[in-house]
Amino acid sequence: MPNIGPMELIVVLIIALLVLGPRKLPEVGRSVGRGIREFRQSLRSDTHDGEAVELEEELATAREIHTPPTANTEKVARTTASSSERGAAGAA
Repeated sequence: MPNIGPMELIVVLIIALLVLGPRKLPEVGRSVGRGIREFRQSLRSDTHDGEAVELEEELATAREIHTPPTANTEKVARTTASSSERGAAGAA
C-alpha cells in the first residue's frame, strides 16, 4: 500500500483546486469530512454492538451452567459430609 507524503498531498490539493474552483472546494472538503466522521462512527457502533452480543451470549451460557442450590442439593451435601465424618472417625 503506497504512502501518501506531503508532496503527494499538495499535488492532490492543487488538482482539486483546479477542478472544483475556489468556491466549491470548501464545501466539498466539509462534505468529505462529514462522510469520514460518519463512517468512523458507524464502525465504532458496529464494534460496540458486536461486543454487546458476545457479552449477552456469555451471560446466557453462564446462566445455563449455574444452577442455584435446591433443598435436594443441600440434603445431598449434608449426607455426604456426615458419611465422610463417619468414615474419618472409623479410620481413627
